[in-house]
Amino acid sequence: MNSNHTYTSFKDFILFLYIHMAYADDHFDKTEEEVILKKMSRLFPKEDNQTIKYEQFKKDYKSLKSEDIDHMIKLNFDNFSHVSFSDKYRVYREMYDIINADGVIDESETEAMDKLKEIIDYEVKK
Repeated sequence: MNSNHTYTSFKDFILFLYIHMAYADDHFDKTEEEVILKKMSRLFPKEDNQTIKYEQFKKDYKSLKSEDIDHMIKLNFDNFSHVSFSDKYRVYREMYDIINADGVIDESETEAMDKLKEIIDYEVKK
């Protein structure tokens, strides 16, 4: 991630979104982490040191101010306008695996999913 909080790779942005969903309820559960790490192995199959990348992304995420995160998500979706709606929506659907991982869907997780859907839908209407 660079200084203006944009990603150069859509896969990196997806990892950010995975971590965002895991933190949506202010409780990062071990089962959520396991789901993210499994998804990472499919997202970055040829990349070594996935755990290091994962830990760095978590650290970067925690350094963000909560009020900046929605803006950052919108900004990154704008930067990846070339990515198809179906690919963006597939990412959205995958978020359910993360918020369901701990067996409890909190209201804040539902709100985070709703905001993400609004952003994706807005991108399509542009």
